[in-house]
Amino acid sequence: MTLRSSLTYEPLELQFGTSGRRGKVVDLTQLEVYINALAELEYLLSLAPSGGGIIRGEEFFFARDLRPSSDSFVPEQGGRGEIAQAIAAALRDAGMRAVNLGLIPTPALTCYALARGKGSIMVTGSHIPFDRNGYKTSSSRGELLKQEEAPINEQVRKVRERLYGQRRDESLFDDRGLFKSGHQDLPAERPEAHAAWIERFTNFFAGKSLGGKRILVYQHSAVGRDLLVAVLERLDAEVIAAGRSDTFVPIDTENIGEPQLATIQALAGEAAAKHGPLDAIVSTDGDSDRPLILGVNPVTGQAHFFGGDLVGMVVAEYLQADAVVVPISCNDAVDRGTLAGMVEPKTRIGSPFVIAGMQEACRKGKKRVCGWEANGGFLTGSDIERDGATLKALPTRDAILPILGTLFAAAGKGLRLVELFARLPKRFSRAALLEQFPRAAGLKLVEFLSPGSDLARFFTPAMGFGKISHVDYTDGVRVLFDNGDVAHVRPSGNADELRIYAVADTQDRADAIAAMGVAEPNGILRCMEKALEGGAAACTL
Repeated sequence: MTLRSSLTYEPLELQFGTSGRRGKVVDLTQLEVYINALAELEYLLSLAPSGGGIIRGEEFFFARDLRPSSDSFVPEQGGRGEIAQAIAAALRDAGMRAVNLGLIPTPALTCYALARGKGSIMVTGSHIPFDRNGYKTSSSRGELLKQEEAPINEQVRKVRERLYGQRRDESLFDDRGLFKSGHQDLPAERPEAHAAWIERFTNFFAGKSLGGKRILVYQHSAVGRDLLVAVLERLDAEVIAAGRSDTFVPIDTENIGEPQLATIQALAGEAAAKHGPLDAIVSTDGDSDRPLILGVNPVTGQAHFFGGDLVGMVVAEYLQADAVVVPISCNDAVDRGTLAGMVEPKTRIGSPFVIAGMQEACRKGKKRVCGWEANGGFLTGSDIERDGATLKALPTRDAILPILGTLFAAAGKGLRLVELFARLPKRFSRAALLEQFPRAAGLKLVEFLSPGSDLARFFTPAMGFGKISHVDYTDGVRVLFDNGDVAHVRPSGNADELRIYAVADTQDRADAIAAMGVAEPNGILRCMEKALEGGAAACTL
């Protein structure tokens, strides 16, 4: 009997998403994770080091976030979990020396590995809900790019065939897709990447101070929560840590809703009552590669959330970038301000596309290249020098650089964060989503809305929309109207979610577009779904 014929469940193959591989924990058997990771390692072993390859017998780094399934079995998720253990086993069986860097942010892992010319794997579900997880592989030169996915998937097919064809009694795995050996201890953690991540920022911002700034760090379950506090304190800020959670809290910096804002506002009120007025509130998502930044009104104490695409503009200006790369979903304020002449062609959504755009900018001779996504994750495509200090290129999303860049940009101008962001072009954005919307259905919807479809029936004058002036199909369906509104529909690349990105001349209008998009049961996205199924022809909100 083969392993495949002995399995007591129907395997669900793990797929590439926008960045990395993710899925429901109940489907993430150790067998499935092992198959994919081993195939990716075999692919990297086939490459020359100059092309991102790795060398058998050398060190390969891995780390994990604070999701329970990252390193433990979770009874509520079908007993699945210990994903990091599956990664460690794949590294061992690929002939690599698995080095456990512990609980650190995804960019901290990548930065440490790249500085040593090594590959890395981060076990993380990033911002997606608790019942999901995944991992992200980087070569010795950086993130895997989209053109590498096809050859990797072919290698996955070969490894799957090889392992499934093994005799049941010879396989490492039991009929539930778990290691027969049961629980496995991870290799001892090495702490040096933790210190190196702090030094990256304290060295670049050496001689600068956030003295006199009182900053609330909303810690929740972010893997970089203590690192963020340490960096800010090393830069002289008065830091108040709050909201620490032992239960995983999914924070999607693209989709901060009223309940989350209310939680943050309550923490801010408590901190201000005890310590005095706050200057800022900062946080990150689960694997700490996306920032969450809020300014505070000094009179009312009201917290103001700043979208990641606007944060990127502030930081790029602070770093004096000469080329910026952003995906098509970003706020178009970048096209109307001081960075307008530096914007490279807009990319599809996902860090691999932004990275490819930054590489192209460097090939064109640009010297200070950066990029960001609507979620605020900030990438540097070239080394950046400022005031005698050099920040080495890190072509992967980071949360701490945009947090510090924003705080120092405001301090350098003698402004509060609310005042700093008020100087940007008056374009406002909001994102919202429908959960439990199968990605396959979302892709069919985008196909249905392709050129030639009657989009105007979903965006009516009664809803405040003008005439459609342009439609962009770079990634999803981005609809531009003659009154300045923008509505962008796209399925998530990482989860079963359908998203709408809104941009408008006022925050109220952007909020309204997003709200109309996800309204139940007859919002814009539901109307589109019904039209796809042959139902109602127009939205009647």
